[in-house]
Amino acid sequence: MNLPMNAVRATAAVATTAFLTALLAAPGAQATPGARSLYVSPDGRGSSCTAARPCAPEAARGLARTETGRDVRVLLKDGTYNRDEPLRLGAADSGKNGHTITWTAAPGAHPVLSGGQDITGWHREDDGTWTAHVPAGVTPRQLFVDGSRATRARGEACAASTCDATATGMTGATATGIDRWQRPTDAEAVIRVRWRDYHCRIAGVSGDTMTFVQPCWTNSASGTDRTGPAWDSTAVDSTRYSGVAFFENATELLDQPGEFVWESKSRTVTYLPRKGENMRRARTVTPHTEQLLVVDGAHDVTVSGIGFAYAAYRQPGTDEGYAGMQAGLTLTGATGPVDHAGRYYTKPSAAVTVRGGRRVSIESSRFSHLGGAGAILEAGTKDSSLTRSSFTDLSSGAVYVGDTEPMPDASLAGERNTVAYNTITRSGVEYTDSVGIWAGYEAGLTVDHNSLDHLPYSAISVGWGWNQPEARKSVLRDNKVTDNRITDVMEVAQQQHDGGAIYTQGAQPGTVLSGNYINRSAYGNTERDGNGIYLDEQSSHITVERNVITRIGYKWVSNWADYGIQNTAHGNWTDTAAPALGGSGSVMTDNLTGLDRLPAEALAVAARAGARGGQVEQLRTDLARTGTATQSSTEGTATAALALDADTNTDTRTLSEAGAWWQVDLGAVRHVRQIEVWNDASSTTAGFDVVTDDGTVHVSGKALRPTLVNLDSHTRTVKIVTSGTGRVALSQVLVHP
Repeated sequence: MNLPMNAVRATAAVATTAFLTALLAAPGAQATPGARSLYVSPDGRGSSCTAARPCAPEAARGLARTETGRDVRVLLKDGTYNRDEPLRLGAADSGKNGHTITWTAAPGAHPVLSGGQDITGWHREDDGTWTAHVPAGVTPRQLFVDGSRATRARGEACAASTCDATATGMTGATATGIDRWQRPTDAEAVIRVRWRDYHCRIAGVSGDTMTFVQPCWTNSASGTDRTGPAWDSTAVDSTRYSGVAFFENATELLDQPGEFVWESKSRTVTYLPRKGENMRRARTVTPHTEQLLVVDGAHDVTVSGIGFAYAAYRQPGTDEGYAGMQAGLTLTGATGPVDHAGRYYTKPSAAVTVRGGRRVSIESSRFSHLGGAGAILEAGTKDSSLTRSSFTDLSSGAVYVGDTEPMPDASLAGERNTVAYNTITRSGVEYTDSVGIWAGYEAGLTVDHNSLDHLPYSAISVGWGWNQPEARKSVLRDNKVTDNRITDVMEVAQQQHDGGAIYTQGAQPGTVLSGNYINRSAYGNTERDGNGIYLDEQSSHITVERNVITRIGYKWVSNWADYGIQNTAHGNWTDTAAPALGGSGSVMTDNLTGLDRLPAEALAVAARAGARGGQVEQLRTDLARTGTATQSSTEGTATAALALDADTNTDTRTLSEAGAWWQVDLGAVRHVRQIEVWNDASSTTAGFDVVTDDGTVHVSGKALRPTLVNLDSHTRTVKIVTSGTGRVALSQVLVHP
């Protein structure tokens, strides 16, 4: 039957209406509402939390808790959010029913959570310093003037022969003048022994003897039985102790522009301005609030585009002090369980802490001017990430992931976390044993495409436990450290040793270190120390492949322990060599070593590494490689040719004699611009002349690894001659056109 057109249209309309009615009535077919937006501002009030009437962060948190069926976006308007306590997000602040709670910068805004306390009311003293009173409850350990970090007034180093440390205290108060200081108990001794850093405040002075606050000093000395069995050899009272790096925070030491001192009795801070600083107009801030954001037990939370600044780290200023163990973790408490695997060490305080988080993302955030660390993901945080953020000017390390218990309960195991595309520069400014990125017992961790630059100790550290029985079986596995750019780390001036650009501990099957560009680790050192990739202690079952590693103070890859097994180094590019990997089943295959030019493939790998990629420092042609080496005499098998073998782990050595020399004949007259002189393992060569056909350049003191000698010479020979009586001993000499 054919219906008229109007009837057809009417029938269709009825059917459509019926269909839509049924669809809307069907369970689960309701349209998903859009995300709710809540606005906050530094001076927000009330509970409207709208763009026109923003509220405080805690009010927005309360409203967000009431949402169960949609995403929530808490938008932070521009400005500084001064925090007397952290913003806390708990389980109730999680995204619900598959939705996400996002705390983010409002469009075009750059909000900052700050733990800083402004120091005001400065007045000028007759000696050119400026003084201000400090509010009650505030103890300035760091000071920032118009965003630039000031230095706690410090003195010179004091050698162990004068400042002789024992388990109970230290001599040297008379020779250093500390016994005549007005307030010596405000001052601290800063001591660095190998990879460890100690900061302990003086408790008293009696004659030539100083004592220090407890438990800081006891925890820094030998005999606690709370650290690894060999670690007493690196305590303040060990044979490896060489003296105090410096004493700091005494009025008598305030003599350089940019220094300050805190005086506890008068509750004043005194500062000697840098050129151009006007203390009447300058903004002066000291970190005061320890944590700025704590996410505890929450899930499906994103934090984006927020700055974190001026968070404090109070422990070092207490009687606990800073008894550094490794990587920025400290030994605390007057007593504790016997432990040789670092299970009970204490992490630094951080601006952001995530505990037991699930699917927590911190992204595009800024961490700066901190008295402690940047961010910590711990206590069973899983499937969470810290990405595309910047960290600069931090007293401690930038990122800490995981914990120190090798076999945690499943709920406390760190799994599948990511640290990627971050930029870290100048962390560890105060606590120089800290690292850029630290991970404890993690599984499935990804550390990818980060850029780390100008750090005092190791850049990336993954794993824990050394070779202690309680740590030999752990949850460590399947970690990836890939495509990171690491430059100028293990800075020699900071006196930290026995580390590497990438450092590992523990057996971690499935772990891969790949595609990383490492340039200048411990470059210019005074001893054979500082590695590129350091598979330390029980590091096992790790693959090291396709990394570009150049200008390293010691080994490009180190796997020295026979109990670090089944490691593989494959297809890497480097300008030196390294001994065979230790431990059963460990192998080195198809590595291009001893290069004086990086091939195109290596340049491409290095250029892609890091948060944004970047330039690569190409190696320089070495004219000495094809030369002929001779020396005035030879001790044992340490022949002259070993300085031309492109291996900084082998050494030449002459006998001790007047005018001892080493020489390379380039085979023809060449135009030479620079010579690299790498001292031997014992830093033997000192006080020497570099002689070419055009003249002589004198080098005083010990040669470094390397000492760079710049010149403009046309020469066939390069000769290194001691100025007096002694040996010439070298690991490498490079001659650059």
